[in-house]
Amino acid sequence: MNESIVKRLGNLLSVKSLVTLILTVVFAYMACTGQISQDFMTVYAVVIAFYFGTQSQKVQDALEVNGR
Repeated sequence: MNESIVKRLGNLLSVKSLVTLILTVVFAYMACTGQISQDFMTVYAVVIAFYFGTQSQKVQDALEVNGR
């Protein structure tokens, strides 16, 4: 179990994850202060879609490998 936690923390510290987390914090701050611009919303939506799209693809690939 400890090895699983270390692996998840390592994955969380990847560049892609850090960028997504930082953008989410900035988004939350801007939402609370009412300063969200359309340009930021576009960038944020693209980054979030990319992040979850790649995560979804990894899960789907793993299921296909295990299903064979």
